[in-house]
Amino acid sequence: MVGSALVRNLVRQGCTNLVLRSSAELDLRNQLETNRFFEREKPDVVIFAAAKVGGIHANHTLPADFIYDNTMMATNAIHAAYKNEVSRFLFLGSTCIYPRLAPQPIPEDSLLSSPLEPTNEAYALAKIAGLKMCQFFRQQHGALFHSAMPTNLYGPGDNYHPENSHVLPALIQRFHHAKQQGEPEVSIWGTGTPKREFLHVDDLAAACLFLLTVNNPPDWVNVGSGQETSIQQLAETVAKTTGYPGKITNDLSKPDGTPRKLCDTRLIRGLGWKSEIALEEGLASTYECFLKETGKDLLRSF
Repeated sequence: MVGSALVRNLVRQGCTNLVLRSSAELDLRNQLETNRFFEREKPDVVIFAAAKVGGIHANHTLPADFIYDNTMMATNAIHAAYKNEVSRFLFLGSTCIYPRLAPQPIPEDSLLSSPLEPTNEAYALAKIAGLKMCQFFRQQHGALFHSAMPTNLYGPGDNYHPENSHVLPALIQRFHHAKQQGEPEVSIWGTGTPKREFLHVDDLAAACLFLLTVNNPPDWVNVGSGQETSIQQLAETVAKTTGYPGKITNDLSKPDGTPRKLCDTRLIRGLGWKSEIALEEGLASTYECFLKETGKDLLRSF
């Protein structure tokens, strides 16, 4: 999803010399394969969007996969980039790197100040390792390696798996299916009270390209919309967007996850960037993409 958005935005700006590889073409977990790729292609600038991602269920049931895959991809790519004199490396992480009970909104300097959220600890630790590698390679070697920590993302090309997706695409898939099947109610995980911030993936792509123009960027910076909504409110908005008329219930046997996760965006706004795509606007266009991507381009009523 993120890689596709970056390509869309780069092409829109007239960039033609893009070096692209899918995970099927390049396994970044393999150090030898990663080194050979960098030696052969000699990229000038790298935006690292590779990751094994998933929602609460996937993170909870596959923690070994999440920490291994993400740590190996990050360390191999960062080290290979340094050895091959990449002029600039932008590492993409996630605001899940911050403590479970971090101050709200979450400032960058809250990193490692208290325990992480257990449900995504493995993924967060891998992303912290990548962030710190960029920071230390910059500190020790002067390499212009820096990081961006986006909040919860959504948009075209998202993962709509019923069990392993993040909350927003999972809700889109669930409400659409319930509408098609005429189901009287949709159950959402937990109490619905946790609050989340969402950022359209095209906004993130714009932020990344902006950060590449900053001469002396921060070692890491939050990228978010600065707006938050409860999971209950989000479910109601998705129901409206998909045209689902039924009842929304809560499965209290499922975990809530972090109670609140709004990132402090003052640093990136001070540099000169802010998000532009409002949640309702982004949801409407994302649902249109969902219908096309899944082959279910049916008439809807709002």
